[in-house]
Amino acid sequence: MSIKPLFDRVLCQPVTTETTAGGIYLPTTGAERSQIMTVIEVGNASPVAVGDKIIVNKYAGAEVMYENRKLYLVQNIDIIGVIYE
Repeated sequence: MSIKPLFDRVLCQPVTTETTAGGIYLPTTGAERSQIMTVIEVGNASPVAVGDKIIVNKYAGAEVMYENRKLYLVQNIDIIGVIYE
């Protein structure tokens, strides 16, 4: 079983670690929800692709618990940018 977003929605998962300027990984669990997310699945009219890292509005999206993971369904309008590494 899997989740397929409809229309202009994107299914994404928050990035659970952040790095400091020195390269030290800091877990974000217990802190505020990360605005940086990884795209897991896209709808029909999405400008991003699976695997992209995106930045979303702070309180955007509908939270979904699926297979013990916290996922978010976000509309395209709430995607602020794409992170290229």
